[in-house]
Amino acid sequence: MPNRGDRGGAQTRARIAAIATELFLERGFEDVTIAEVAAAAGVSKVTVFAHFDRKEDLLLDRLPDVRDVVRTAIHERADDVGAVEAIRRAVLALAAQRHPLSGLSEGAEPFLRTLIASPALTSRLRGFEYEIEKELAADLDADSRFRGDSALTAALLVAAYRTVAVEMVRRRLAGDDLAEIAAAHQARLERAFEVLATGLPNGG
Repeated sequence: MPNRGDRGGAQTRARIAAIATELFLERGFEDVTIAEVAAAAGVSKVTVFAHFDRKEDLLLDRLPDVRDVVRTAIHERADDVGAVEAIRRAVLALAAQRHPLSGLSEGAEPFLRTLIASPALTSRLRGFEYEIEKELAADLDADSRFRGDSALTAALLVAAYRTVAVEMVRRRLAGDDLAEIAAAHQARLERAFEVLATGLPNGG
């Protein structure tokens, strides 16, 4: 299996994901096979699965970046910054940048429509929420500076973010103005984190 940290392996992975995404957006997720993706990318099916554990990850190839953002926020925060506050700053920074992970980047509607239209993709997202919740709880539990309830904090953070993100996606697909959506999204994130910070022991 290729080393996914290797530069050449990363480039191959990115190229396969980009080609797969183009096919999925054009034809729909369920109507494109792994064999077709492999042929379009000029690789074998074995190579595709060497880089991606499941078909859904070809479109949702940025999900691992979420783990990196959260872990970096927690582990590299200043001594006087709580874990929840560090995550708040990281999430708001992504939104302010209109980063693809925020769902606020230009032209994301075809991607979002493809995602929402596929039961397999929405199921994979739900599964990822469970994974990130467990991993976040473990990271908080291992952090000597965190004094709250790790499992409860992780569950509340994931639920709060999902609620805000779902509304943002709904507005994007309804055709609302992106600048207005972005402003409302950031404001609602601020409110969500304010509730979490004031309701959790020591503000997380």
